[in-house]
Amino acid sequence: MNSEEKSKGRSWLNLVQLATRYFKKKGYEVERETMTLEGYSGISRKFDLIVQRGRLVQGVWIKDWKRTIGVNVVINLDKASEDVGLKNPIIIGDKFSDHAKSYANRRKITLLTKRRMYMSLR
Repeated sequence: MNSEEKSKGRSWLNLVQLATRYFKKKGYEVERETMTLEGYSGISRKFDLIVQRGRLVQGVWIKDWKRTIGVNVVINLDKASEDVGLKNPIIIGDKFSDHAKSYANRRKITLLTKRRMYMSLR
């Protein structure tokens, strides 16, 4: 466990483990640790997981927040993924605003909830 993971807390680590199990069950290969990729813009972009199924490689952000995830977070993930050449990013959280859902739907961004992952693993 690196210092960044320690600072995020135990529940974040549990969520990473849940996400890893979920993606593996769905047939993805999972890059476990936080990845920093340099974008075309020259800016370093961080992803909590990188998952791959076939030729599709996707960046994943995990937000273990008690509040609703807004459209700004989804837009930032979209920009980060586009900058490093990854398609169809995934964001994991508890709740998403209506604007976030709408934007994600238009841009083919997957919004995953903990509940949905738990139900899928039953």
